[in-house]
Amino acid sequence: MSTLFDIGGIVGGITAGIISDKLNGRAYTCGVMLIIGAGMMGLYNTYGSVSLTVNIVLLLITGAFVNGPYALITTAVSADLGTHEVLQGNSKALSTVTAIIDGTGSIGAAIGPLLTGIISQKSGWQSVFIMLISSNIIAVFCLIRLMIKETRQLRQEGGLLHSCCPLNNDDEYSVLIREDRMV
Repeated sequence: MSTLFDIGGIVGGITAGIISDKLNGRAYTCGVMLIIGAGMMGLYNTYGSVSLTVNIVLLLITGAFVNGPYALITTAVSADLGTHEVLQGNSKALSTVTAIIDGTGSIGAAIGPLLTGIISQKSGWQSVFIMLISSNIIAVFCLIRLMIKETRQLRQEGGLLHSCCPLNNDDEYSVLIREDRMV
């Protein structure tokens, strides 16, 4: 059954890559998917036991929204960081950055099941889902600065977000952009 989560993750990773390329915004794509993923984990926790069909559908969708951002972070983001201008074309930098990101992910992969076992024994599965949802929310908070930066760039370049959400001088994003330029 848990394999369905990973199958959803495959679809989510591909979808995240396509959306990220179209928007030219990896952090924005990750942030939105993480928020939806947190909601999907809550739905799975509440409704996953209703029936086998509901369980399967929720596992697939939750897997897509949880593993999609993971795929972007471990591949595209590490490539972006490894080719950043600060590194001045150092070809070894991409390998180092990728290893750091993958190594950090491995720490999470080791600690996650440990915490799951401890929390589920002491407080039950409800608390495990609260931990997982909280982790997604914390990840979004870590991405907020990059999400705002990407949103500004997309709007200034007249990208996809500009066509659906045009700037006017009174909206909150215009205020954020003006304040940032003043700093």
